[in-house]
Amino acid sequence: WGITEPKPKEYSFKAYRQLVREAKRRRLKVQMVSSFHQCGGNIGDACYIPLPEFVRKETDIWYKDAGGKETQEYISLFADDVVVGGRTPLQMYSDWFTAFAAEFAEDLGAPIIEVMVGLGPCGEMRYPAYPLDRWSFPGIGQFQCHDKHALESLRGAAQAAGCEDCASPPAAGNYDDEPKDTDFFTNGYSSENGRFFLEWYSDSLKKHAVNILQHASQALGKEVKISAKISGLHWWYDSNSHAAELTAGYYNTNERNAYLEIANVIRDAGAQVLDFTCLEMRDLEQPAHARSSPQKLVAQVIQAAKEAGLAFAGENALQRYDQRAYEQMLSYKELRDMTLKGSFRHEALLVGGCYEFGG
Repeated sequence: WGITEPKPKEYSFKAYRQLVREAKRRRLKVQMVSSFHQCGGNIGDACYIPLPEFVRKETDIWYKDAGGKETQEYISLFADDVVVGGRTPLQMYSDWFTAFAAEFAEDLGAPIIEVMVGLGPCGEMRYPAYPLDRWSFPGIGQFQCHDKHALESLRGAAQAAGCEDCASPPAAGNYDDEPKDTDFFTNGYSSENGRFFLEWYSDSLKKHAVNILQHASQALGKEVKISAKISGLHWWYDSNSHAAELTAGYYNTNERNAYLEIANVIRDAGAQVLDFTCLEMRDLEQPAHARSSPQKLVAQVIQAAKEAGLAFAGENALQRYDQRAYEQMLSYKELRDMTLKGSFRHEALLVGGCYEFGG
C-alpha cells in the first residue's frame, strides 16, 4: 500500500504491471497480495516499507496495548469507520481494490488467478499481539484493544449486554509472560466476563475481515479467487487457554473452534481460499515448555477449511531450505486427501512459496 498509493487516490502499479507482463510472457500463473500493512519489523522482513505518509500522519487510529504503546504496522480495525483525511479506512481499502481491478482488468483470471486480501499485520487476519520490538517467543502477547475506539466499542457492547463489569479489557499479563503467570489465562478466560470479552474481541476481528473481503469481492468480480491468510500461532496450543491465539483474536478455547468460525465467515464474505502458515514445522522441533503443537494446529485448520467448503493453502512461517521442512509441508497433502475423501489437486502458486490444496 505504501508504494501503490503514495498520495490519496493517486495509484501507481507500474512495477507490478511489469511483473505481470513478464509472468504472462512465460505462461506463469500469478497470485497477487494486497498488503495494507507495513513491511519491516517482522521475521523475514529485509526492507522497510511503511504505510502511506498521508495515513501515518493521522492520530487516534492505531492499535494500543495495555501500556498505551502504539503500533503503526496496521490501522486499528476499531477505526474502520473513522473519517481520516476525508475517507474512512474501509473506504481507502475499497478505493484501492477498485483502482487495482481497473489497472489489471485484462489480466484478472489469466495470468492473475488469485488475490490474497490483506486483513492485518503481515497480511494476516489477526491483531498485532506479538510485535517483535516488545515480545519474544513463546510469550503470550497482549490484547490490542486499548485505543479510544476499541474502548468505546467494548463499553457499548457491555452496556448492550447489561454487564457493567465487562466494560474494560481484563488485566492479562505482559508480552513475555506464560499463561501460568496470569490470573486471566489461568482461570479468567473461562469466567462469564472472560467469555464476554473474548467473544467481543474475536467478533470484532471477524467483522473487520468481512467488511474488507466484501469490498474486494465486489471490485474483483468472479474472475479471480480471493484468499485470506490466517496466522499459525502454535505456541501454547497444547494448553487449556490457548493464550497466544486469544491475544491475536482467535477464540480457540472454551469449546470454541476459532478456525471453523473464521472459515465460515470469510467464505460468506466472498473468499474461496484459506491460507495458513507454519506448515514446515514439526512438534518435536518445538521447545517443550512452550506447549506448542504446529502439527495439531494445521490439522485443525485443514479440517475447518474442508467443513466450510474452502480450498486450503499453506506456506512456511520461517525461512527454511531443508528437505525435512519441505517434506513436512507435503505431508499435509495426505491429510487433505483423507478429509476430502476424494480427488486432490496440488498446485504451486507463483509468489510467496504458497501451496494450494484443493479438492
